[in-house]
Amino acid sequence: MTIGRRHFLALTAASAFAPRFALASGILNIVATTGMIADTARRIGGAHVTVKALMGPGVDPHAYRQTRSDITAMTRADLVLWHGLYLEAQMEDFLVKLERRRTSVPVAEAMPRDVLISHADYEGRYDPHVWMVPDLWVNVAREIARVLSEARPELAADFVINLTAFEIELTTLQSYGKMVLATVPAQSRVLLTAHDAFGYFGRAFDMEVIGIQGISTESEAGLNRISTLVDLLVERKIGAAFVESSVSDRNIRALIEGAAVQDHTVSIGGELFSDAMGADGTYESTYIGMIDHNITTIARALGGTVPERGMNGKLAVGS
Repeated sequence: MTIGRRHFLALTAASAFAPRFALASGILNIVATTGMIADTARRIGGAHVTVKALMGPGVDPHAYRQTRSDITAMTRADLVLWHGLYLEAQMEDFLVKLERRRTSVPVAEAMPRDVLISHADYEGRYDPHVWMVPDLWVNVAREIARVLSEARPELAADFVINLTAFEIELTTLQSYGKMVLATVPAQSRVLLTAHDAFGYFGRAFDMEVIGIQGISTESEAGLNRISTLVDLLVERKIGAAFVESSVSDRNIRALIEGAAVQDHTVSIGGELFSDAMGADGTYESTYIGMIDHNITTIARALGGTVPERGMNGKLAVGS
């Protein structure tokens, strides 16, 4: 997955021509919608960028609406990087209009369509949660590198060096996920979460994924859905469910209570980072730390064998 010579040449060649929005020399002021994009932009931009994330820990991007201060920050930024794929559903009209000024780029829209998961409930749209899999997120990282190189062509070589280093970490993280999740017993390879954010994760790591709500947290889970899932938990003897840092745990609690009525115990396997990262300043507030946490938490709760503090030994105790 590490950047190849062809990709390097594509980035540097593109920077040799007059870019759409070349900027004066100096630090690039970037606003990103999500923490995942912000952290990746910092990794690739290095000392040449400052990056502000609009959505912090615990914030749900599906329901987020821009504030006055957000609008000010975006209109003053050199670049605005947003996800796309209808993740920022309530902000999309504003972001598209901003894009006409050539400062606003939906970086996940560069994903190859043949790797995306479509959804019957959203005609013509795709599951946006591509950051769950490092092998997929590399496409977004490369798009961010391309955009930065277009904005500051004289720094393209630096961005390529930083991208290459980040890709090596993504490859290592993907391999770690495959290794530890393979230790989960076959009968326990069921990931039950608050909303359907782990479809790509399940496909990549051979896990059956069940989300109480749909791919957007705006979809509600009715009583029939809860009742059906309670019966499923009991019938298949599923013993763990996972809450999410950016989604209310009320539906998970309802499932646990419903299973208890049928004399089946379901425990909370841990809190996962689905649409937002960990607390600022922690390892889990980085993209690598976020995914390391999810992989390690899931594998441990479902009976797999994992290092106590994750891939890099940096996870908080108890993660």
